[in-house]
Amino acid sequence: MSGVDQWALIGVAQTTLLALAVGGCLTNRRPVLIVPLYALAALACLITLIAALGALLTAAPDAASRLVLPVGLPDIRSHLRLDGLSALLLVIVNTGGVAACVFGIGYDAHAAQPARVLAPFPLFLAGMNLVPLADDAFTFLVGWELMSLASWLLVLADHEHADNRRAGLVYLSMAAFGALALLMAFGALAGASGSYTFDAMRAATPSPGIAALAALALLLGAGSKAGLAPLHVWLPLAHPAAPSHVSALMSGAMTKVALYALMRGLLELTGTPQWWWGGILAVIGGLTAALGALQSLTHNDTKTLLAYSTIENIGVITAALGLAIAFKASGQRLEAGLALTAALFHALNHALFKPLLFLGAGAVLHGTGTRSLDRLGGLIHRLRWTAPLVLIGCLAIAAVPPLNGFASEWLVFQSVLDATSLAHWEMKFATPVVGALLALAAALAAASFVRFFGIAFLGRPRDAAAADAREVAPSMLAAMAGLATLCLAFGALPGVPLDPLMRVAATMVDATGAMDRLLLGQGEGRTAWLAVAPHGDVTAVYAGLIAALGLAALTGLTVGLVSLASGSRPRRGPAWDCGFPDPRPQTQYTAASMAQPLRRIFGSVALAARDRVDMPAAGDPRPATFTSTLRDPAWRYVFDPLTGLVGRAADRLNALQFLAIRVYLSLMFAALIGLLAVVAIAR
Repeated sequence: MSGVDQWALIGVAQTTLLALAVGGCLTNRRPVLIVPLYALAALACLITLIAALGALLTAAPDAASRLVLPVGLPDIRSHLRLDGLSALLLVIVNTGGVAACVFGIGYDAHAAQPARVLAPFPLFLAGMNLVPLADDAFTFLVGWELMSLASWLLVLADHEHADNRRAGLVYLSMAAFGALALLMAFGALAGASGSYTFDAMRAATPSPGIAALAALALLLGAGSKAGLAPLHVWLPLAHPAAPSHVSALMSGAMTKVALYALMRGLLELTGTPQWWWGGILAVIGGLTAALGALQSLTHNDTKTLLAYSTIENIGVITAALGLAIAFKASGQRLEAGLALTAALFHALNHALFKPLLFLGAGAVLHGTGTRSLDRLGGLIHRLRWTAPLVLIGCLAIAAVPPLNGFASEWLVFQSVLDATSLAHWEMKFATPVVGALLALAAALAAASFVRFFGIAFLGRPRDAAAADAREVAPSMLAAMAGLATLCLAFGALPGVPLDPLMRVAATMVDATGAMDRLLLGQGEGRTAWLAVAPHGDVTAVYAGLIAALGLAALTGLTVGLVSLASGSRPRRGPAWDCGFPDPRPQTQYTAASMAQPLRRIFGSVALAARDRVDMPAAGDPRPATFTSTLRDPAWRYVFDPLTGLVGRAADRLNALQFLAIRVYLSLMFAALIGLLAVVAIAR
């Protein structure tokens, strides 16, 4: 497929999405339009996906196809660029987009106000597609703001609830902060020349101070959108507020667009990166992963715990990106390529299993009407098709082989082990800490999703909502089944997606020749796709297909032996009651009770967890009550003090609106003199 054909397909698809935004406004009066509008949006995403796959698989990784549109700023117009990294992001965005559109057909069929979702939904997709295609700062920020504002409208789709309005306010505030930080980063990189094209930024050589300032602004701007701690506070508020298929896109695609901005900026636009940038990024990633996993384990709302799990996985990807930057700055090209490949692979895998889980949570919400784990239970008998699909997502995110989550996390830990070869003593101390944080996050994530699936789908129904649950529409099942299939395929055959990812990573860190040894068997006449060896030898090898076949054989053997031993007639007996013969469903483990031991170990320090028991005195007819409170450290130590400071400053500055006109004129004159002095000094 030629570059002209790719741009033609992308142009048609994005124009279709923009047209659908207008058509979405009509759905309140014509609900019959929901199906064709979602179908056309899915088709637009599929067309973009085909064009992006063509660019990713067939073109050279360092080849770039460019297009200049006669719109935008007068001096530079709008520059678009399609290379390996942007093609990968288009694949991530539009794979999730197809699944979300197919799921939305059944999900929005019973919505009270479908236009609240379907009008901004195509704009959200178009904005996420424009960001990785942009090759100048103006076009990038237009796509970024389109993505942010459209997703803000989607978060407020159900604005009748006060919690959703608060989520929208926090999200809009963080989005505005992130956009301002990115504007500062691009302004610093444009420099005195004032050229906002990315080609000019790549060709320039900023001073170390300017480069560090731009890197910090990129970290704040992109990190706030990605969900890096402590800028993650909007995720657990916005994801539950948005419709489930929108939450799937926000978690699976939008956070990756933010990470794309971080990768593009730090590895290309800011010049040669410094090793300590990577060290800071790796530590932030490790802390974010541990905090997100712990928070995920302690919450009972299905979509809130999935939002915190997104924070955990973003931390894992960011830690691998930090190691890649440190390796590149130290001249270790092979190790840098491996770390960046691990980051890209985990980003791709997270874009598959996290939308699957959010769609699964939406199916549970659609079938039961509740998001509370403590009201669920026994859904494996009521949602017979949804349950195994959600189980695949839980196994993948818990990094259980042979699912795709294990393959990418295994590569991340291989990069952590390689980091002992870094020459700087700061990295030698920091890397074991990062590795320990990532290991802790992996263990907590596994516990969190054992709890999620066990409480929601196993046992007995805890509430009538679970007892009367109904299976969801076929379109919703089809969307989940497609993502689950990809999770299985990429876990069993990791070499297939790793090959193009490896070439993209090699281009980004200038390691094209050094990375030929990543996949086992390259140049040796063996099947490279069968196994992955990060160092080109057999000291560390992962063969996903062999693991899958071995696990299937052992499972079949176990089932056969149990069937032979138990005889042909089924035997029934009482369920194990854990020593409590009370048959009521309320005697089962709850989500809170399963999390309590780990919450007591880690939560009292990290989350300020407090338990309070109100036990009435003898003769008092009041029931005993147990309450547990948690406080996110980001709110406790950053945002609560900051909002208090802003409030006090606003009270003091309030006096400025009651001054005389001559005072206002004097202040304006002083401000003008100050700005002219700054310009004179800068020149």
